[in-house]
Amino acid sequence: MSVQSKVDALAAARDEISGSKAYQRLAKLFDEGVFTEIDSFAVSSSGYAEVVAGRGNIGGIGVFAYAQNPDASGGAMSKAQAAKIRRVYELALKTGEPVISIYDSIGGRLDEGSDLLGAYGDVLRYSSNLSGVVPQISVVLGPCCGTQALIAVNGDIVVMSGKGQLTLNTNGSDADAAANAKHGTAHIVCDSEDEAIEQTRKLVSVLPSNNLDYAGSAEFDEADSSSDDKIKKLADGGSVIELQGQYGTAFSTALATVEGATVGIIESREKIIDRRSADKAAKFIRFCDAFGIPVVTLLDAERFECIKSAARLSGAYAEATTVKVTVITGEAYGAVYIAAAGTGAAADMTFAWAGATISGLSPEAAAVISLGDDFGGALRGAADPRAEKANVIAKFKDEQLGAEKAAADGYVQDIILPDETRAKVIAALDMLSDKRVTTLPKKHNNIW
Repeated sequence: MSVQSKVDALAAARDEISGSKAYQRLAKLFDEGVFTEIDSFAVSSSGYAEVVAGRGNIGGIGVFAYAQNPDASGGAMSKAQAAKIRRVYELALKTGEPVISIYDSIGGRLDEGSDLLGAYGDVLRYSSNLSGVVPQISVVLGPCCGTQALIAVNGDIVVMSGKGQLTLNTNGSDADAAANAKHGTAHIVCDSEDEAIEQTRKLVSVLPSNNLDYAGSAEFDEADSSSDDKIKKLADGGSVIELQGQYGTAFSTALATVEGATVGIIESREKIIDRRSADKAAKFIRFCDAFGIPVVTLLDAERFECIKSAARLSGAYAEATTVKVTVITGEAYGAVYIAAAGTGAAADMTFAWAGATISGLSPEAAAVISLGDDFGGALRGAADPRAEKANVIAKFKDEQLGAEKAAADGYVQDIILPDETRAKVIAALDMLSDKRVTTLPKKHNNIW
């Protein structure tokens, strides 16, 4: 073959690859559509490997990404595809840069037989080993079924478009984005493919590149001080990215920036914390801790619904060595206070709004035990015993269970006004920015 023939063949090959849907998706993902391809001409049994991979910048941050190519054998997993993806993971580990995986595949190449099992196993193993080292974002834009769904969910954050399908069972009826959002499998659901890619770019902008890096930006907009939403009032304007918003709704979990620094925010939005909500918050804390992202908790809850999930949440708080700041905005009783705000959570700073109630028991139980016979005596002879009971408990809460009493006993570091929350949190984060903690020599706790 002549030199010119080789040049023409190379040009034709490049045109074929760059014209594929996978290549175009990566071009939308990276700044100015520019990226360096990895193993561009790797081949499978029927042509080029069913994935396009490369490294480029997102907002100036170096990122590795691969996109399954539905234009090549439907994006089916193969030995060649797995080898190409493995190369991406190897380079990400060496350089400490995030990995974005875009899924759109009909499944696996059945003609490769048992070799297909090895291909899937390699990708899953590399992804698992990289977990907690660099952020991994899975973007589901088409079919993602069976073992590939397992690999996708192995990522730290799952973003789905309206056309995404994610399920272990290829005949699953709950594969669409709405169902995955409801079950907590999808962290973010977008109407369109372009929106999903844009949300992925936004995530990269707030996440650290790796577990030794700092996350944040020098530029930020002031918080919306007029908002009724506690998270928006705390975070920089336009920075809030809520995760798993339709799952475990007793807690809201979000990534955001506060004066440009990335934080994870947990806000209780119901008085009773159910199992899913506690597990969701626990997983979010572990994610933030893995990448050194401070956790700010806005707490107003009375009790847990499930003791096992409460233990998981308490264990996640206790084991996390990242900065932890808690603001009690309403009520915090017993296990809820201990797990998320007290010594059990190893919170670095605990604030309480003026008017907050902090108690080892529910106010009614605390009043009955503390007042003894005086509690029953106050109700006897009352024209409306029920109303009188409420009055007695309310008075006991005000006098004995207020933030002032907790602060006097050292369980709250400061009592603040709601409008002071952002300033106080900023000051605490600044004070704790150089926090260093030495932990016991172990792999991890076993509270799960």
